[in-house]
Amino acid sequence: MTDRTPIAVDTDRLPPVLPGVAATAVATLPSRLHKRLDAAVERLAGVPVGRVDGGVSVDCGPEALVTLTPGPTGAVTEAHQARCSCLLAPRCLHRTAVLVACPVADHPASTTVEPSAVDGAGAATGRAGRTGAPDGPAAGRTARGTAPTKAQRAAAAALWRAAAAVLSAGVPAAGAVLQAELLRAAHSARLAGLPRAESAALRTVRGLRAHRGRQTGHRLADLVEVLHDLLYVAGRLAAGDPDPALVGILRRAYQPDGTLEVYGVCREPVISATGYAGVVTHLVAADGRRLSFGDVKPGGPDRARDCARAVTEMGAVAVNHAVLARGGLRITGTTVSPDGRLGAGKGVRATPLTGTGWSTGPLAELFARPLAEVVTAQLAADDPEDPGRAGTALVGGDLMVIGAVGDQVLARELAPATDAGAERVPVPDGPVIRLVPVDSHPVLAHVANLRRLASWPGLRIRVVGRLDPDRASTLRPLAVGAVPGADATLRLPADWHGRADLGYDQIQGGHLPPRDPAAMAEPVLAVAADAVAESPLWRVRRLVELAVSGGRRAVGEAARGESGWLAGPLRRAGFTTAAAVAAALADESDRRGRDAFGRLTDPDPDRYAWAWLAAAAHLAATERELIRSSWT
Repeated sequence: MTDRTPIAVDTDRLPPVLPGVAATAVATLPSRLHKRLDAAVERLAGVPVGRVDGGVSVDCGPEALVTLTPGPTGAVTEAHQARCSCLLAPRCLHRTAVLVACPVADHPASTTVEPSAVDGAGAATGRAGRTGAPDGPAAGRTARGTAPTKAQRAAAAALWRAAAAVLSAGVPAAGAVLQAELLRAAHSARLAGLPRAESAALRTVRGLRAHRGRQTGHRLADLVEVLHDLLYVAGRLAAGDPDPALVGILRRAYQPDGTLEVYGVCREPVISATGYAGVVTHLVAADGRRLSFGDVKPGGPDRARDCARAVTEMGAVAVNHAVLARGGLRITGTTVSPDGRLGAGKGVRATPLTGTGWSTGPLAELFARPLAEVVTAQLAADDPEDPGRAGTALVGGDLMVIGAVGDQVLARELAPATDAGAERVPVPDGPVIRLVPVDSHPVLAHVANLRRLASWPGLRIRVVGRLDPDRASTLRPLAVGAVPGADATLRLPADWHGRADLGYDQIQGGHLPPRDPAAMAEPVLAVAADAVAESPLWRVRRLVELAVSGGRRAVGEAARGESGWLAGPLRRAGFTTAAAVAAALADESDRRGRDAFGRLTDPDPDRYAWAWLAAAAHLAATERELIRSSWT
């Protein structure tokens, strides 16, 4: 029985479609209809969607009903699962437009979720869902693999050409046809065994659609980063670079790890751009290893909220994330992935361990080194030219709140105790550290908790979070706790074991110490300038982003119209290499060729793409060095 009751149109209600299916549909569409495809996709925003047995239907006009019947995975994986009732089917505009409007599905063999690569596992950025990305900042750094095969180099070259065409066109012109070429190249990359390249291509298509559709929460900087990642990986693989990190990891191979004792650090909500949500509990093993156990599945923000006290099966054991985050487990039959994720196989057995505080046992190692020292070491280990190697390891430190700017908490790192019983004071001349929300979604408590902390200058807090590698002296805190031995610190309930998960727990007024009048009256004078925001590198950033948002012609027009704003200020500030790569990009954008009859022609996008990649890579490296210096 068919239910044709119309429902509100929402592409999220349409099933995801594998890249190869959508790309083939565009390729088989008669070329005379290509120019009409983008308009047809846009018209679907006002078309009612109905439910049919086993799928959905989209009414595209008289005698044109498109029916999608996804397979067991919930995705359209075969061409016959998309049908149109018109006479031109399957090579019709209706069927192709509906397939293009559907979300892009990850192939089942490579579907993974990288909560650690999500922007604080909250509002998803270009790092969200980085399938096949290297497992940590040093992955593949020293090990050298075998050179890419001929098929892999060919697949990478196809991806490079498709990505270069998108970059040259810019977002406004990167419609369904160019996106289909990227999807086709992504499919070829999967067949060639290049999961990182495939993932970068799919994330680029999603970013293009989000930007063209003006989706809430999408940032141009995210699309710039993912396109940088795609061109970086494809270009190096096509040139035969043997670095195994460029290939990526198709599946996580969980290996037996015997008996393991783990202790909870905190819970992290996950809301990703690829439609996954849930919770990840971060753990530290007795031997010091950083591990995690997650419950991340298809869903939205409500699922991330509801997982706060969710029970997840770990083999024959039911694990409550709220309990695990403040307690521990002794696990037998353990399996662990290379990036530290605990498996949940049938042979796993576990018994609970007594909850411990952050200041004892292996958890204390999180706070054993000065925060600035840990952060600068992490930044130094990253490869800023490779967007897939941004550090995501948790860091910890003891801070004193000094004020607020907007939703940011301003703090200073506390120096080690010098006298027994004396209140610890900030490090002399230490940086002003900004604590920014991991996720500002209203279903989570990050923003409210940071506002509560910011209202209490002089408060001492112990923080666990992640470095923001794109902003000067900035952390994204996941949890806070009491500073051992301090009077002006948090007074949390006993069953919280001295810490609060900022995404889930609500910090109340009763959890705070009496106010310090001296700290309240003291003005915040030591707010350091943002070295990145106030440097002339914004000129290079503007050019790099304009190239993506407007295309090659927009860069050429900007360079002709404002020739004095770019290279001169950069050279005077000492950024001579930045001036050179930016000028090269501007010059290449305006280069035009002529055919045998002297007519202007569009140049090959290859040289332009390399010029853009050089500018983007140098910008990332220079900004990373400025950020590193902001911590010292």
